[in-house]
Amino acid sequence: MREFLLGLRLLLGSGRGNRARFALMALGGSLGVCCLALVLTIPAILDAHDGRAAARSPRLHIGQPGAGRTWVQEFRDPHGSRPFGRVFVALGREDIPAPPPGLDRLPRPGEVYVSPALHEQLRREPGLSGLLPGVEKGLIGAAGLTGPDELYAYVGATRSQLGAEARALKGFGKDYPPSRVVDPSTLEALRFTLATLVLLPLAVFLSVCARLSAASRNRRLAALRLLGMSAKGTQRVNAAETVMAALLGAALGLGEFWLLDQVVARTGLPGLKWYAADGAVSAGTAAVCLLGCPALAWFVGRASARAAARNPLATRRTAAPRAPRVRWGLLFVTGLGITAGFAATGLGKHPARSDGLNALFMPAGVLMTGLGLILALPLLSYLLARRLARSGNLALSLAMRRNEVEPGSALRVVSGLVLLVFTASLAQGVLVELSQVSRTTSPTQEYGLPTAQLSGDQQRRLREIPGVDVSAVVMAFDDDLDSDTDDDQADALVATCAQLTALTRRVEGCKDGEVMRLLDPNTGDEPFGASEFALKKDGRRLTLRVPVPKDVVRYAGRGVTHVSNAALLVPPGELPPGAVPAAATLVLASSSDPSTVRAVLDAVGAIAPTADVDPAGINIEALRQLTVIKTLLVAGMVMGLVIGVAAFLVSVTDRAVERRSQVTALALIGARPRVLRAVQCLQVVLPLAVGLVLALVAGKLAETAYLVTGGGEVFWDGAGVPVLLVCAGGVLVAAVVGTLPLTGRRIDPELIRRD
Repeated sequence: MREFLLGLRLLLGSGRGNRARFALMALGGSLGVCCLALVLTIPAILDAHDGRAAARSPRLHIGQPGAGRTWVQEFRDPHGSRPFGRVFVALGREDIPAPPPGLDRLPRPGEVYVSPALHEQLRREPGLSGLLPGVEKGLIGAAGLTGPDELYAYVGATRSQLGAEARALKGFGKDYPPSRVVDPSTLEALRFTLATLVLLPLAVFLSVCARLSAASRNRRLAALRLLGMSAKGTQRVNAAETVMAALLGAALGLGEFWLLDQVVARTGLPGLKWYAADGAVSAGTAAVCLLGCPALAWFVGRASARAAARNPLATRRTAAPRAPRVRWGLLFVTGLGITAGFAATGLGKHPARSDGLNALFMPAGVLMTGLGLILALPLLSYLLARRLARSGNLALSLAMRRNEVEPGSALRVVSGLVLLVFTASLAQGVLVELSQVSRTTSPTQEYGLPTAQLSGDQQRRLREIPGVDVSAVVMAFDDDLDSDTDDDQADALVATCAQLTALTRRVEGCKDGEVMRLLDPNTGDEPFGASEFALKKDGRRLTLRVPVPKDVVRYAGRGVTHVSNAALLVPPGELPPGAVPAAATLVLASSSDPSTVRAVLDAVGAIAPTADVDPAGINIEALRQLTVIKTLLVAGMVMGLVIGVAAFLVSVTDRAVERRSQVTALALIGARPRVLRAVQCLQVVLPLAVGLVLALVAGKLAETAYLVTGGGEVFWDGAGVPVLLVCAGGVLVAAVVGTLPLTGRRIDPELIRRD
């Protein structure tokens, strides 16, 4: 306790510079704790979303229900790129279950309860009310919604109004949600990636903050040791200061996170919005931040003061420290060997998979590579300095001699930026893997809408949606009940040869202006006879009879497509002028890029909000999940960028203060400002350049190992190399700019004598 109080007295009474350094440590720690709280809270936000979805899920009776039961039927339709949930409830005479969360009572026939987001959507799109028969009686509370932007409604109905899919309702609430925000297997990979993107740079950043002004503090601690204080007591004095800075920084960081949660919860992220209460700091997160960060600062503070406590005379006389240990280099080599081994299996016929022990070895290899790269930087800086210090260039020799004497400075200054490039490469691999998993096998995406639900103006506007490359109509044959030839008829695609080619992968034998048979060799040829199609013109009903054509057009389909429903190709000119099919499907096609699909679906929802949209082969929930995952990865990359840049800025500022006496001494013996700037720049840029090269190599190996074990088709992401090279170049430029203020303009000889 005595050493702890002495450390506090030294903190408060050791001058303005020391107090400024303490404030810098606390602010840097607060930024790190804010990012740590955000990473730890993301799973809680996802769990809260899934928990509310499970709490409102209907539980159904098994077997034949008795009379008087309450019946329920659920609908999950797309409205644009957003899911639109509707729950129709028909109250029973005897058994009425408790209402779901967010409602005080179940709706009666003709009553509708909607979410706040759906209430606003109904004001913008009144046509949506056709999907919600009844009068709006109130809003669903937050306890019954997965998020503030969810489109959800409870509709009261009678038993006769429900369809054949209705089931007897037992109650609400299950142990699991109908669908999760992020699939559990994907969530594990996401957690590992966020840990690599954020937690690994965060640990380095907090260690950097705890070791600010290490040289000045070590000289002060050595003076205490020479005055008779024990070695352990000296270490405790130093640790007291770092613990207080970490504790204050943790408290500030939790406050910063609370403000960030309040702001972001209201604005939301792409694909993910949550209630502010979902992001509240839990007791476990607060304990990790308030106890874990000071504990890390305690160990770092004791370790940094060990040299001053054991050999105070060498510290006071600034004796040259011993060379960095080789064992940290072995950690890097071991991790690099593991990732390289997994990457090498991609060259053979049987690449490794992330199952069994590989599920542990591959992440362990990536973490060992990243951590070993950072811890090996002092050794690399020392070896590089010893080799280049004998050069004849004055600036290079001065810079390398300083790095040879103090190789640990490279760890504090450049580690954040090196780790940033390494994690950026790994994150790029995760995005490539997600793109492979979510990407459709077809380069185009189709959307089918019944023309009976669309006006002529809506059809025109739908065809003009930005991103829609081609449109056509699949015309259904006339299924008049009086006809005995329904089984012998076929649907027809009303399109030109160019439209058919755009909708399919390959077309052979197509002739414009002629009716032809459509044949996909992969699906076979079903026999059919002459087909009749009902048309409408000026309120009158017409019939178009199409005999079986002799000419055949062969096409290769693109998987799930509306074209496969048609066996006839009918040119648009075959229809009488002004006539439109009575029963048909408007087919739109766009690129299969997820962002384009979302944009087209949103535009379709805005033009025809009540029309049934069939996005062939697309799962709206999966599309939303992909958006959420990419959003979280981008958030992790942004946090990693903030932490890396913050570590560099904090280290550069501390370095400017620590090196003032050395810069002053060199200036007084005649060194020019240009030479001093070159010296300071080379001291940072050369270790950083070596670290960046290793980060690029190690990052690409880690990315390749992740892609190989992920089971996708892309193993070698060559397209990402230019991006990483540009990032590395930008980091070098930022480092050069950051070292320029180190020399200063005012020379104060007193700095040489000042302790």
